[in-house]
Amino acid sequence: MAVGTQGDHRLLTVGLFVGFVAVTLAITAWASRHSRTANDFYTGGREFSAAQNGLAISGDYMSAASFLGIAGLISLVGYDGFLYSIGFLVAWLVVLMLVAELVRNCGRYTMADVLAFRMSQRPVRTAAGASSIVVSVFYLLAQMVGAGSLVALLLGDADGSVRTLTIVAVGALMIVYVAFGGMKATTWIQIVKAGLLMAGAITLTVLVLVRFGGDVDAMLHAAAQTSGHGEKFLEPGLQYGTSLTSRLDFISLALALVLGTAGLPHILVRFYTVPTARAARRSVMWAIGLIGVFYLMTIVLGFGAAAVLGSDTIRESNQAGNTALPLLAQELGGGADSVGGVVLLAVIAAVAFATILAVVAGLTLASSASAAHDLYASVIRKGRADERHELAAARVSAILIGAVAIGLSLTAQRLNVAFLVALAFAVAASANLPTILFTLFWRRFNTRGTVWAINGGLISSVVLVVFSPVVSGGPNPLATGVDFHWFPLDNPGIVSIPCGFLAGVIGTLTSKQGSDASKYAEMEVRALTGAGAH
Repeated sequence: MAVGTQGDHRLLTVGLFVGFVAVTLAITAWASRHSRTANDFYTGGREFSAAQNGLAISGDYMSAASFLGIAGLISLVGYDGFLYSIGFLVAWLVVLMLVAELVRNCGRYTMADVLAFRMSQRPVRTAAGASSIVVSVFYLLAQMVGAGSLVALLLGDADGSVRTLTIVAVGALMIVYVAFGGMKATTWIQIVKAGLLMAGAITLTVLVLVRFGGDVDAMLHAAAQTSGHGEKFLEPGLQYGTSLTSRLDFISLALALVLGTAGLPHILVRFYTVPTARAARRSVMWAIGLIGVFYLMTIVLGFGAAAVLGSDTIRESNQAGNTALPLLAQELGGGADSVGGVVLLAVIAAVAFATILAVVAGLTLASSASAAHDLYASVIRKGRADERHELAAARVSAILIGAVAIGLSLTAQRLNVAFLVALAFAVAASANLPTILFTLFWRRFNTRGTVWAINGGLISSVVLVVFSPVVSGGPNPLATGVDFHWFPLDNPGIVSIPCGFLAGVIGTLTSKQGSDASKYAEMEVRALTGAGAH
């Protein structure tokens, strides 16, 4: 049965969007009745099982950039696009081995709880809270601008009103989720979203494999033929490796992806939602399994899109390849003029929208927790704020951060979102991870070293990006008509990550203030055994 593709898929897509929003608002209404204390708001009462938390971590981590962006990149540049999948997955081994259990045992609500455990509270919490908010806001901007672009692509946006309305709607919804539902609502929304995303990815993967009779080799060779690059499509070097600069850029990006995950505030706070460190470790194992399966499927989806559609068709629709999966869904469902094509396209579009809503909720919660718990309660009120006032500050922070994110996103609608994500990972790897590792494993590390490591990593990341080809002088720069770049790489990680570690070492060794040996011993026992943990 033939149908009018444009009108039907848009109507069905909007209907599915509204249905998902209704479900998430119902979850928020239920959670709001169970978010009475700071512990409820920040951690969901630490009542989630390892499996539930693993699903929620997956839902928090697998963003629209993963679902649409990586598959799209593979469909355009083949093997080199797959390298993103490896980086995002391998990063979880760092989290599992070095961070998950130790952070769960040493902290309470935020990353700064760990960093300030044996340091002077105010300077460390100020630096850590600011870094957490910067990382979260960069990531938040990328998700919200990406949401506007995605919905505009799928629904059509002749005058820009759909993009603007989407950004405002996403911002308003994330404020409602966090301010009223806290961690309980955010976690259950992420669990629902993870289930939808896995179901959508599995469905498309099975349909791609059925199209090629289960022969993966045939799919890969078909992708190579339709890509326009031949067998080079299946080999490394199409995007990275053509020059020394591109090789260094790849290494820099890989370092940021692999090391940045362990320093992302919205990932770290998830370890406080389970009752024990053992559950935190098991939740990471669950997450690794789910995320690993998901990224394996992106390989099939990316090469399948190239094989079924052809790279040129995908590039004509969107230069970055972000529409590869919606177009693939439409084709696998029976084509543009079929009921199956319209339905499958609408479902995949709705899953992508659900993905964005779940991720922005987690980011808003992490940044509002840092603002309220670290900056308001510990720095401004010097630890004298009662729970009721801190909880009110957290909700107000969610509203303010959401409003700021909406305003910045509206002014940055034409911004290249890829650099925002890369910058968020680079700052997390350069400022947060060195500080966490030094705090947990270096006895001499002190307050000055902590502040210097955070500020050194943060400042070097931002400065290098400002003077990189991403901002000026590159193929698609943010600032056109000017060229003031002197740093040759798109991602600063290869320089800024060592800067963060080096700043921490120099700050520690040049400080006259020694470290507190008894507090380090207490932290070591708590980190390794869980004795005294919240």
